[in-house]
Amino acid sequence: MKKFTTILFVLVTTLVLNAQIRGNNITVNVQPDHKDWNYEVGENVNFVVSILKSGTLLDNVKVDFEAGPVMYPDIKKQSVVLKDGTMRFTGTMKRPGFYRFKVTAHVDGKDYDGLCTAGFSPLKIKPYAECPEDFDEFWSNTLKDARKVSLEPTRVLLPERCVNGVNVYEVSFQNVRLGSRTYAILCVPAKPGKYPALLRVPGAGVRPYSGDVYTASQGAITLEIGVHGIPVTMKQSIYDDLANGALNGYWEANLDDRDKMPYNRIFIGAIRAIDYIAALPEWNGTCLGVTGSSQGGMLSLVCAALDKRVTFYGAVHAAMCDHIASLNGVACGWPHYFYNVKNPDTKKIKVSGYYDGINFAKRITCPGWFSFGYNDEVVPPTSAYATFNTIKGEKTLSLYQQTGHYWYQEQWDEWEAWLLAKMGINKIQIIKL
Repeated sequence: MKKFTTILFVLVTTLVLNAQIRGNNITVNVQPDHKDWNYEVGENVNFVVSILKSGTLLDNVKVDFEAGPVMYPDIKKQSVVLKDGTMRFTGTMKRPGFYRFKVTAHVDGKDYDGLCTAGFSPLKIKPYAECPEDFDEFWSNTLKDARKVSLEPTRVLLPERCVNGVNVYEVSFQNVRLGSRTYAILCVPAKPGKYPALLRVPGAGVRPYSGDVYTASQGAITLEIGVHGIPVTMKQSIYDDLANGALNGYWEANLDDRDKMPYNRIFIGAIRAIDYIAALPEWNGTCLGVTGSSQGGMLSLVCAALDKRVTFYGAVHAAMCDHIASLNGVACGWPHYFYNVKNPDTKKIKVSGYYDGINFAKRITCPGWFSFGYNDEVVPPTSAYATFNTIKGEKTLSLYQQTGHYWYQEQWDEWEAWLLAKMGINKIQIIKL
């Protein structure tokens, strides 16, 4: 009896500790009147707003709202009272793009946001990016100079991360110059053989990495890289200090100098990661993919454009595309270099062209998978479509309109399935993790 009581106590305690906070009791729903959220230029979109408490309409709620082209709302209203918790709004666009309606409800001293973004002839969206005349020469020479430096790889087994069937290592190799190193987590099937490979490139920020053990367990080499030249297995506090210190705002440092700009090293580091994979005796020599989201989506475009050994890529809400669109009053991709900037530096404008995803997208020929959401406020669908429309090679687009700068589980699962299929891995193997 005492033993049973102890077990019951442990169980109850565990359930309490694992309880999760999910969502809000107050929700702001904004929906368009077309199921696919798409309209033709000149057509009207009718948004329907519902403010709900416990799933039912909330009476006499005060809201603010704004509407207009993404990142450039031209209608703003405050303190509008919705007597029955609902409202309707009609908008339109005269050129291809995206129109966003955003609502903030004020309830009991707290704010609750909701938004919806409608596409107007999105397949006709064209980028504003200008490609420098020496774009190809610059990247060819930069990569050639980097490859004069040997990789000098290191590999350290991480026994605590190894699972049945997968060996996990922290590795490093030189990238753009002597002493400048890329650190990464390498996962290799323990069973001897030749395997396809997948390079995972990271989103923006400073963080440790765990490696892609799951994909490796299905029968592939995976390499998950960091981009800041620091080990990827340190405690979180170190990365927090760097993010708030030396690496704070790294994405906009030296934007007026194409050689010193941090993304010069980051882009080349991603290509040197392909060099590293290609030198692995376990690689099958034929199948090599690259994938990532946000900044990682951009790096996927870079790798697919600059290295023909890449046989497929997956770019999810790819950042850093169509920088100068904002100079024309159109939504640009993160990090929004020139958004609301008066009298932008002409040197920065010129340099940004060497680091614009549009100019890499023009050079991609291998198959790609794209996915993004219309409600993304970091990487707007305007720049996402401008990039997708630029691609001339084989491409697949899987839209999850309601998402912002995040994933739905179904989206993640579809992404993983596409990557496995491209590597010829169709049967899911179950292992004990």
